[in-house]
Amino acid sequence: MATQCPDTRLSADRLRPVNRIAVNMMLDGGLGALSAPLARWLADPHGGLLHPLWFLAGGAITFLLSSLPFRVPLQYWRFSGVGDLLGIAGASFASAALFALGLHLTGFPIPTPTFPVIHGLVLLVCMGGARIVYRVSYRRATRRQASSQVILIGSDNAADLLIRAVERDPDPPFRIAGILTQGRGQAGRRIHGVPILGHVDTLDAVLSRLRPDTLVPHRLVVTDADFRGEDLAAVLEVAERRGLVVQRAPVLTDLAPANRLELRPVAIEDLLNRPQVTLDHEGMAALLRGRTVMVTGAGGSIGSELTRQIAQYAPGRLLLLDHGEFALWQIDLELSERFPAVRRETILADIRDRERIEQVFARHRPELVFHAAALKHVPMVEANPCEGMLTNVIGTRIVADAAARHGARALVMISTDKAVNPSSLMGASKRAAEMYCQALDVLARAGDAPDAMRCVTVRFGNVLGSTGSVVPVFRRQLERGGPLTVTHPDMQRYFMTVSEAVGLVLQASVRGTIRARAGSGTDAL
Repeated sequence: MATQCPDTRLSADRLRPVNRIAVNMMLDGGLGALSAPLARWLADPHGGLLHPLWFLAGGAITFLLSSLPFRVPLQYWRFSGVGDLLGIAGASFASAALFALGLHLTGFPIPTPTFPVIHGLVLLVCMGGARIVYRVSYRRATRRQASSQVILIGSDNAADLLIRAVERDPDPPFRIAGILTQGRGQAGRRIHGVPILGHVDTLDAVLSRLRPDTLVPHRLVVTDADFRGEDLAAVLEVAERRGLVVQRAPVLTDLAPANRLELRPVAIEDLLNRPQVTLDHEGMAALLRGRTVMVTGAGGSIGSELTRQIAQYAPGRLLLLDHGEFALWQIDLELSERFPAVRRETILADIRDRERIEQVFARHRPELVFHAAALKHVPMVEANPCEGMLTNVIGTRIVADAAARHGARALVMISTDKAVNPSSLMGASKRAAEMYCQALDVLARAGDAPDAMRCVTVRFGNVLGSTGSVVPVFRRQLERGGPLTVTHPDMQRYFMTVSEAVGLVLQASVRGTIRARAGSGTDAL
């Protein structure tokens, strides 16, 4: 079997751009050669078309020389735009001036005084027109290749970006049949030849009047990242009634490499239409800036989001503690890229190891501790009760005691709504951990030490995207065609996003420390 040497492949890769530039120069030279006699004939129709013949060579040479400063040979015809057209215009009129100068120096009479202007315009039309024809023909060819048809939903700016991306895809995944925008009075207009069919609110009426043989889409594509909540729910309702799939376009301004344009499903959290809780960002900054902050369970879904949001407030040091090596490495790598100025330390430790935790707190002496490490999957803790108790109860006690002994200002414990009248081992274990932290807080407020550690507990309900959430389970079941496994058909679930939940944790820490109130020390959100 014959194999290609790596050096040969490398040489071919290096030669490919040179070959393309050479082809561009040959095409431009040919068009420049034809433009000179054509311009002469337009300026002086009675003077003949091909007399003298050296006009051909002169037109080609002068344009190629003039095109070099404007980098015309380096243009990619398929992606030609306004900037490329301006470069062609500059090269065209520079070539016309150079050609007229050559005629003057050689003693050949200029056909008419307007010849240089006509020559420049002919060059501009020929060079620009060739590129436009190539781009339009390529665009039509790619549109014919796509078998799937979609309608875009979102703002006109987002639709413009997506249409451009589809045009540049050599193997487009779909053809765009129309656009529904969020602006009024835009129906009937076109963006890159694609008609605007109406407002998003008129989706049902627009689909009803489309011709079944040409314009009826196979999918609806949401192009705007901010299109969510009630508006998105209304679109999903219409799509479900008509048997259409709704997908999201990627954020095309993200600088993420991709070989081709890929759509993604609509995220369930996009349907949340509750107003976000107003957070006390000034209080969070006063609490976190310049302090040593520890997050246990830093590799988990809640713990990792905690570290991201804490890092925004410029802590003095951010201590990431987790017993999972890979998860800890992942969040540390992400923080190093997003917040390089924040000092971080990764601590591989198990909260159930009393001696190890004692050493960690004695060495680092964190001022604030966010305790997110826990086992929270109900069936898993039911099947392994000892592990659940060791982590959730004993582990919490070990962390809380070590934090209190080594001068922590506050400990914020992440709990669950299942600790309210618990009916499961997981809920009971978290309730026991709450009671221990609550007792520490009561002792702190009852004593004479003003710097005693405060304990704050935050209870969560269903957090979208968190580890153990029911939403990924439902999504997998839907992808397999069902059925959905629900506790009861009349059950209602209330969700918050991971980002929102963590924001409320920080809010609770502010209320429990900087703005300490009388009470039990438990903030149930």
